[in-house]
Amino acid sequence: MVGAVATGALTVLISSMFAALGTLFLAIYSQVSMLAVVLAGVTLVIAGVRTQLAFRRLVKLADIRHIAHTDDLTGLPNRRALYADVPARLVKRVNGPSALLLLDLDGFKEVNDSLGHDAGDLLLIEVGARLAANLRDEDLLTRLGGDEFAIFLNDADRDDAIAVAVKLRAALAQSFPVEGISLHSSASVGIAVFPEQGHDLKALMRRADMAMYRAKASRSGHHVFVAEDDSHGEDRLRSLEELHVAIANDQLLLHYQPKISMVTNEVHGVEALVRWKHPVRGLLYPVSFLALAEEAGLMGKLTDVVLRLALDQAVVWQQRGLFLTVAVNLSASSLVDLDLPERVGAMIAARGLASSTLMVEITEDFLMSDRARAKDILTRLRAGGVRVSVDDFGTGYSSLAYLRELPLDELKLDRSFVLPMLEDSRASALVASTIELAHSLGLTMVAEGVENAKAFEELARFGCDQAQGFHMSKPVPAEQLDLWLRQRGADVLAE
Repeated sequence: MVGAVATGALTVLISSMFAALGTLFLAIYSQVSMLAVVLAGVTLVIAGVRTQLAFRRLVKLADIRHIAHTDDLTGLPNRRALYADVPARLVKRVNGPSALLLLDLDGFKEVNDSLGHDAGDLLLIEVGARLAANLRDEDLLTRLGGDEFAIFLNDADRDDAIAVAVKLRAALAQSFPVEGISLHSSASVGIAVFPEQGHDLKALMRRADMAMYRAKASRSGHHVFVAEDDSHGEDRLRSLEELHVAIANDQLLLHYQPKISMVTNEVHGVEALVRWKHPVRGLLYPVSFLALAEEAGLMGKLTDVVLRLALDQAVVWQQRGLFLTVAVNLSASSLVDLDLPERVGAMIAARGLASSTLMVEITEDFLMSDRARAKDILTRLRAGGVRVSVDDFGTGYSSLAYLRELPLDELKLDRSFVLPMLEDSRASALVASTIELAHSLGLTMVAEGVENAKAFEELARFGCDQAQGFHMSKPVPAEQLDLWLRQRGADVLAE
């Protein structure tokens, strides 16, 4: 509106200038009063000055509009630009498909928490530049805020949008050098297609947002909206709020599964496995809520709760003369938390426990996301006396070089190798060679998923050190494990 007024005023001024010039030109060839000539001259000067001022005002207005539609950090168009631009594009594309993609970085909160907001800002700048480099000139890339970006694709159907989502995720998978550190990023992309999944930007945004959260929950990388996602969006918001309450109000609890020596039959330690005692849905297992916690940035708080509960239980057992190692699983976000070693050390010291009471379990895939950072954190934990185990060993697609580089104490052979071992000679050979590899590196080998006596005996024959599985005990609350331990009597190992 202000720009239109300024443009109108400029038009009047230009008209006045031409009228004044016409009067002066006429004075050259005909008799015109001196007063008219003077007035024309004054009008020309005033109009010239005001025209210059009007031009400056228009330029300033254009600059203001540009600033208002530009993200301060990345220099990309912002949310306001998206809402100003896309409606017009949709009108033009009324008879053809277009697509809206919402892209959200995975685990960005951990970068901010561990490296600081300056490093997070630098990463966002690099992400924006890399996304822009992998889009067409006619596509609109905007930063909505935080770690969320929107991409509007002209002349793009469902398959085209999926291809772009795959391309962008592949581009972001390449490392980013930030402050001397090589950071790896991944993203989840939600897709909504015009006009099938929305006739205006508001509808497309809502559905792309629901699709993006489905992609995060399923860890599929990208997801195209389907009608069923509508209910999932409401369920997710409800579950997220309930999870906040669960963490704050002690609704999380631990079950423990023992690890048993295959030579002496003694109990060496236990693995602590988190459960959610939901007030309505009953006892929930990790598969029901850990992905949501990771996605919502709650994993740090959840991990601290699990560590606190596990160490508190270790104190109870030691007061009764049971010196059991308690293993706790660490998530991917934990391996970028630079303060974790000190926080864990303080929790152990506050309870008067030996550091070796705690063992942390990590997976190969999480190690590969940022090996340098993981090595630093695990080395500091190990230097403090905490033991380190690789869980689900053999399921990752990574180089075994990390076995030499990282400060490890234990490997846990995944159940997918143990279960077919009795009927598959190749699986059996893999198990035997993996146990031999662990021993050659000075590591303890624990077999998971031991569900019958025959598997236990075969693993013992191969020289496996410890076993964990339903054949001995399923994960149970501490009170039930106490009963199980009492029934075993002298078979409990006191270190």
